[in-house]
Amino acid sequence: MSLENADALSSPSESPLPPAILRSLGDRSYDKRKNAALEIEALIKALQENNDTDRICSVIAMLGQDFATSTNANHRKGGLIGLAATAIGLMHDIRLYLDALLPPVLHCLDDPESRVRYYSCESLYNIAKVARGHILRYFNQIFDGLCKLFADVDIDVKNGANLLDRLIKDVVTESESFDVERFIPLLQKYIRRSNPYIRQLLVGWITVLDSVPDINMLDWLPDFLDGLFNMLSDSNREIRQAADSAIAGFLNEIKKSPLINVTTKNVLTVSRPLPG
Repeated sequence: MSLENADALSSPSESPLPPAILRSLGDRSYDKRKNAALEIEALIKALQENNDTDRICSVIAMLGQDFATSTNANHRKGGLIGLAATAIGLMHDIRLYLDALLPPVLHCLDDPESRVRYYSCESLYNIAKVARGHILRYFNQIFDGLCKLFADVDIDVKNGANLLDRLIKDVVTESESFDVERFIPLLQKYIRRSNPYIRQLLVGWITVLDSVPDINMLDWLPDFLDGLFNMLSDSNREIRQAADSAIAGFLNEIKKSPLINVTTKNVLTVSRPLPG
């Protein structure tokens, strides 16, 4: 810990963060913002050791309210990297602070500045990497964000979204408590969207969820099958192939299943056949 953080820890002022860190956090230089974030990470670890939850909450509140929602883009970037640093500093105790950490990060996914959206995606990635399964109670909000990021016009944001998507998929597949029933209405909301990137995201998630042993996507097939069939006429060949593969996989599961839901059979009967 730096001497600056030691002073901040022993004799807190009105601000939960030292003035030097605040200045660097809102600087136009990425390196200065990064260094400030490292200082915040060290400070949070020290506060954790002292069980100073009030101070930790004050730091998170300042980063979320004074920085991440600032009218200054550099301050928003600083707030986002600061929140990510806080998550890393909290480590296994992050679950206690997710309600405060996530809202400002998710809010910035809609930011008019592409770099702020990118840093928001990066911050969300780092928070999820630390929180792992604890992040799943916010899954629908995160998935909403992923749909926005996948449809983004900025290539860096799209690339960041792909990394975040892979991480969240890993978290879901290793979890034993994913709430499919809560997710299905959101899947229905997006399944008829024509944006090719959102369609790729949806087919990927349907396929991943179907591969999880404790999740039976056949139970929910009538809720999204028509959407998959609509994708078979997409102008993008990869989307057509992905949808075709997903439907073929469900048909194969139905053939092997000793108990088939009557509703599922009816939907398959009235839907048009796969293209030869």
